[in-house]
Amino acid sequence: MNGSRRSVRALLRSLVEGVGAGRSNLDIVVCPPALFVPMTEQLISGSRLMLGAQHSASESSGAFTGEIAPEMFKEFSVIYVITGHSERRILFGESNEEISRKFAAVLSASLIPILCVGETLAQRDSGEAEQVVAAQLDAVLADNAIASFSSAVIAYEPVWAIGTGRTASPEQAQDMHRHIRSVLAARDEALAEQVQIIYGGSVTAASAEQLFAQPDIDGGLVGGASLNAEEFIAICNSVS
Repeated sequence: MNGSRRSVRALLRSLVEGVGAGRSNLDIVVCPPALFVPMTEQLISGSRLMLGAQHSASESSGAFTGEIAPEMFKEFSVIYVITGHSERRILFGESNEEISRKFAAVLSASLIPILCVGETLAQRDSGEAEQVVAAQLDAVLADNAIASFSSAVIAYEPVWAIGTGRTASPEQAQDMHRHIRSVLAARDEALAEQVQIIYGGSVTAASAEQLFAQPDIDGGLVGGASLNAEEFIAICNSVS
């Protein structure tokens, strides 16, 4: 929840100039606050940047004042929707079951969910990190066929490394990404190998190259660093 019309416009213009005509094998998605989605659609038109939303409802219409249905975002060329971000889970009390419903709603609108999973510091310190992440995935798999993940992205975001300046080591991140892939592989090994799993724990230009070099890390879900055009462009350029 950052930015103004003026600052968002300036940021997007810098991003379009910096990465908008870059390598075709790199997917770059920007997810502005909902009010700025229409303006973002216009500003990135003709560039290689794609549009995403930060959150959507689990229903397609109805008496849900203040909510935005996934189908509404489609009116503005949105392709991706972040689902189950740790801030939604912790600050707004979204349960695994509610996130599963939102995941399904995004898919039903023919959009791509970016499903966030991750553990808190207490859960990691108690040795429960893998079980917590597996439970978050299992809740979605309980209501959605494994095949649905062929049209989804998974983002591993260790809660203890978000907005703290701390970043999981490349080895810690890789271990969890491999674990996530193994949870999916238990149901469909071929699909698990193809699913995009990205890392979202305070990714910076300084940490990106080593993180993205890991075999099971397919990109990043960039938070604070995305508000600085120079930093975000450097992160994009670090992908090999």
